[in-house]
Amino acid sequence: MANVGPATLGDLKLLGIQRVAHLAKLQPSDAFVLWRKLGRLTGGLHDPCVIDVFMSVISQAHGNNPCPWWHFTKQRKAMMAAHAKH
Repeated sequence: MANVGPATLGDLKLLGIQRVAHLAKLQPSDAFVLWRKLGRLTGGLHDPCVIDVFMSVISQAHGNNPCPWWHFTKQRKAMMAAHAKH
């Protein structure tokens, strides 16, 4: 998959995601859940760009064409802003 290098592959494995089929069951908002869980598992806060990468691989798993992870940054920021208002 595009945007999946050794670090992301390791993160996905740590999160228990071993197959694309696992990602296909997720929605874009689940990228935030994965990011928070990754932080808990590793004991640290990860860059929000990791959310963009997770969103990109979830999108690909749903059959969409791969695109650079930064194409999801605007969507992530909008989702974060909408969540902050609640």
